Amino acid sequence: MTDKDLLGRHRNVLPDWLALYYRDPLEITHGEGRHVWDAAGNKYLDFFGGILTTMTAHALPEVTKAVSEQAGRIIHSSTLYLNRPMVELAERISQLSGIPDARVFFTTSGTEANDTALMLATTYRRSNTILAMRNSYHGRSFSAVGITGNRGWSPTSLSPLQTLYVHGGVRTRGPYASLSDDEFIAACVDDLTDLLGHTRPPAALIAEPIQGVGGFTSPPDGLYAAFREVLAERGILWIADEVQTGWGRTGDHFWGWQAHASSGPPDIVTFAKGIGNGMSIGGVVARAEIMNCLDANSISTFGGTQVTMAAGLANLSYLLEHDLQGNARRVGGLLIERLRAVTAQIPGVREVRGRGLMIGIELVRPGTDQADPDAASAVLEAAREGGLLLGKGGGHNTSALRVAPPLSLTVAEAEEGAAILENALRSIQ
Repeated sequence: MTDKDLLGRHRNVLPDWLALYYRDPLEITHGEGRHVWDAAGNKYLDFFGGILTTMTAHALPEVTKAVSEQAGRIIHSSTLYLNRPMVELAERISQLSGIPDARVFFTTSGTEANDTALMLATTYRRSNTILAMRNSYHGRSFSAVGITGNRGWSPTSLSPLQTLYVHGGVRTRGPYASLSDDEFIAACVDDLTDLLGHTRPPAALIAEPIQGVGGFTSPPDGLYAAFREVLAERGILWIADEVQTGWGRTGDHFWGWQAHASSGPPDIVTFAKGIGNGMSIGGVVARAEIMNCLDANSISTFGGTQVTMAAGLANLSYLLEHDLQGNARRVGGLLIERLRAVTAQIPGVREVRGRGLMIGIELVRPGTDQADPDAASAVLEAAREGGLLLGKGGGHNTSALRVAPPLSLTVAEAEEGAAILENALRSIQ
């Protein structure tokens, strides 16, 4: 069967809004390390990792072994029974979270994790008002769409929540872009303080330390610490959405929120994607008094299932034992500098940003500040032709390339990917 045959079948039975990359979508059949192969046998260097989900490596032996062995015993029993792998992974995540007296609840996705965090915060605070960041993305459930500040990923204006959007998630665009970092933070804090004077007390602020779907944008370090001082005075919770930034991807920190840590840890952290290295794991970490505030029964049929927990334990152990956070810092630092060097003379590149192995390249129409989504799509196609898979993102328009390889990326692979990306960028000029 060809990819075109499979594409026809896909279109016959799946929704029109289920996006596919590339003019001729590809079927990925297998992977190893930082590479994947398609159904035609073409090999690609993977710089997107299943949307930042294959965090460690494709077909990592430690993870596949753990999954196989656990599947041979029992795959699933639900949260109605004691589950040793779930307890063991919760213990490790609780200790790593930085949240005192932490409790962990497992879900199957980042969307579900954020949905749970919103339920906890609104119940604890007895308020359905949520502060969210402009250009944000938090998932595809009804409540998560309701707090997503990105029009391209918001199919409805209906929501169970009242959402108020705050400045600050994008450093180089918007009304404060021309300010220094300190002035930018001060202006955003003033805006937040003013906003809080015009609304009923919110339940929480939810924020991605680096906005993922938004194109890997972020504020200056310290913004959310400054926000937290304002929020804490009023009892408003801080939810850090670490679905894309957690587990050392940013290199400098294990959690993205640690770039904003001077006012203490978040009240709630959500996670997913990379912890399972492709298996469906999401979750919430919160202080016990917040996690335990629900006064009705709740379970998770598939959250915390034995086979996914076994994968998470093996993956986390590998990540820590091989210092992949340090590798993200070292190799990611080299990669971002290499990309800045190769794009310096390309007029359509507005900015190369990010940290660790979470890098965004924003494309604009040369000589302007206008987003160029057609250029981003063309670079994606050209990079694929060269043997490199990338992602896309961006706020007002999808004009940012997203570079997020597995954290075990080598220096040689970083150089190879940068060279392919340079050729792809030059080919569309």
